[in-house]
Order: sequence, then structure tokens, then C-alpha cells
Amino acid sequence: MDRAVWYQASPEGGKAMTSLHHFVTKGTGLPSLLTHLVFLRVSQINGCAHCIDIHTRDLIAEGMSVDKLVLVPVWREAEYLFSEQERVALAWSEEVTRVSETHASDAAYAAALAVFGEKDLVDLTLTVAAMNAINRMGISFRMKPRARA
Repeated sequence: MDRAVWYQASPEGGKAMTSLHHFVTKGTGLPSLLTHLVFLRVSQINGCAHCIDIHTRDLIAEGMSVDKLVLVPVWREAEYLFSEQERVALAWSEEVTRVSETHASDAAYAAALAVFGEKDLVDLTLTVAAMNAINRMGISFRMKPRARA
């Protein structure tokens, strides 16, 4: 079934999502590589092929090794490849993305706050929230990945 191109059907909605995406990619103090790592992990959890494709390519362009990239879904088993900041961001991203199960636990919040501080933790949470919203649009409207056979 063909589905609407959501940002064409609702240009104002598209602009709002673009503004949030622009803020989390350009307006925070978070490193770009960390932002794309969070985008990728959230998209993997949500199963958004379009976004997994984009953010995998973004991370390669930013210099992340393929060895590290392929282990993002199982980062806890390969945590030695990830910095403390990356590990905490990945854990918080999973906690917030699965908020209906985790309820953003006090323990997870305290661990993230200790590494990021208040403002950066809010910005990190906005980053997670933005990607969750984008994933929901991408999946609901069947946005295709750029990958070719």
C-alpha cells in the first residue's frame, strides 16, 4: 500500500520536525558523533530501516570504524569499544526509548546526570525524543532506506 509522504502532506508538521532535528544536531553542546550514535541506537530499537540506513552512513562519514559500528546493538558486550560518555548515552537512550517499560528509572537518571550534567542531559533526552518521533513518522509512512542491492 502506498502511504502519504508525511512532510508533504503536512508541511507545517515537517517544518516543526525539521526545527527539532536542527536543534538537536546543531544547537546543543553534544558531539556530533554522539548524536548520530544515539540516533542509530534509538532507530535500531524502533526498527526504522530508513533511519538506521541514514545514521549508519553518518557515523561512517564521521569516522566510526565498522568494527565498532556493527557492535552498537550489543554495546554492553563490547563496552570496551565505547567511551564512558557513549556508554552512558546509549544506556539513557535505551531507557528513554523504552520508557513504557523503564519509567526512566532514578538509577538510570542519576547515572546519566553524573556524566552529562543537567543541561546536556536535557539536550540528550531531546535528542532521544526527536529520533523517536522521527522513527514513528518514518515507520508509519514506510520511508524507504537509501540502500540498494
